[in-house]
Amino acid sequence: MTIRLMSVDNHPIINLGLESLFKQQEDFELVAHCSEGQKALEFARLHQPDIVILDIKMFEVDGLQVARGMLAENRPPRIVVYTAEIDEAQMLEAIRAGVYGIVLKEMSPQLLVQCIRKVSAGEKWIERRSAKLTLENMLRREAGARSIAGLITKREITVLRMVANGSRNKEIANTLFISEGTVKVHLHNIYEKLGVNSRI
Repeated sequence: MTIRLMSVDNHPIINLGLESLFKQQEDFELVAHCSEGQKALEFARLHQPDIVILDIKMFEVDGLQVARGMLAENRPPRIVVYTAEIDEAQMLEAIRAGVYGIVLKEMSPQLLVQCIRKVSAGEKWIERRSAKLTLENMLRREAGARSIAGLITKREITVLRMVANGSRNKEIANTLFISEGTVKVHLHNIYEKLGVNSRI
């Protein structure tokens, strides 16, 4: 069965490289390539690819925005993000949006080929190193949040959030309808429980 592909990348050399790579695969057919995120939706509707290989670092439009647009179609393609770099927030956003695969451009081109075949078969493929880093950071944050939640009260969490947003004591007091003295007591308790000595 032929896998119909479309590539979307701002750099024409990447699109040409992908075209050359895909020509070497008997079961791949590159039906379109596009260097503008704005045109990508139009091309996807016109050519109906099975899989879109998409860079999220686009010049004029966010690649994840393009992905969400494609995935909202009646017959959405499966999307593989192929990018030079991706941070934790972008990876989580891509996964939540419904992206099937994530491959870094620094990896061997054969990994992209493997990813496309897996995605075509309905499987997910997330580049291992980035996924590990993201997962570790998520677990660390969740563990930290649980630890803090067990220490401080709901009111102290509210005060803490306002401090984190840059609110001064008077603003916090006015918003929560309490005295500045009470705000100072809450801050003292927070400092004690979290082992810190200033709002910074």
